[in-house]
Amino acid sequence: MTSTELGTQLRAWRDRLTPEAVGLRSQPRRRAPGLRREEVAGLAGVSGDYLVRLEQGRARHPSVQVVHALAQALRLSDEEEGRLYRMAGHLPPTSGRMVREVTPSIMRIIDRLGETPVSVIDAAWETVLQNPAANALFGDVSGESGRGRNRAWRTFMDVPGMGRLEPQTRSMVERDVVADLHAALIRLPEDPALVTLVADLREASPRFAELWDTTPARVRGAQRKTLDHPVVGRMTVDCDVLTVHGSDLQIVVFSAEPGTPDADALSMAIMMDSEGISVG
Repeated sequence: MTSTELGTQLRAWRDRLTPEAVGLRSQPRRRAPGLRREEVAGLAGVSGDYLVRLEQGRARHPSVQVVHALAQALRLSDEEEGRLYRMAGHLPPTSGRMVREVTPSIMRIIDRLGETPVSVIDAAWETVLQNPAANALFGDVSGESGRGRNRAWRTFMDVPGMGRLEPQTRSMVERDVVADLHAALIRLPEDPALVTLVADLREASPRFAELWDTTPARVRGAQRKTLDHPVVGRMTVDCDVLTVHGSDLQIVVFSAEPGTPDADALSMAIMMDSEGISVG
């Protein structure tokens, strides 16, 4: 994001406000469509010259304090304030806790995916929601409590599930879990669920503790996983991650290339689970 784009955005936010909206008296024959620069500067507690330099792209990196003051003066929404922080080169402030609400729109997305396996995971790798097709792959965790619903815990503590990850995939997933948890803690350093999970895993799992000290932060992305299903055998599935804007949830979608043995195995596993056929 360039300083010119920052200035353009600041002017747009300034132009949409009226003096009355910020508690100022409107004077006749105003030429500006919104607030004047000096009015915004006064509300934000910065000099008018500095605001001119920001809008003209001659000042590039306003401080966190200035960004916050401008957001308040311009009456920005939470989303707009976060955008302003990022344009100024700062991380947006957070409450320090995860946002885990499953909105009706997320439910509609999952419903539209039909028999495609889908899991909704939070930043601590807790399974918030999982459809029956995903249960067929990894086992139903809806009846689990505590750590039994946590994918990171189940991975490192080797909790039995439906499909078992083959060794190479398991190693990849372990590293991805640790890297993603590192990134989550940077973003949410005060979230109690994250802090406690990492501490418990470091104490309970030597493998996690080793990786935690050697693996840098990285947000999880698309993966290809190979697992052994107890009935249909080995299959390789693509795992794509959709980030839910404004929350700390991720929609994880599993699929296989149509017309392949993997797709046939995936469909068979889902069909057998939906028909209640025992796979134990």
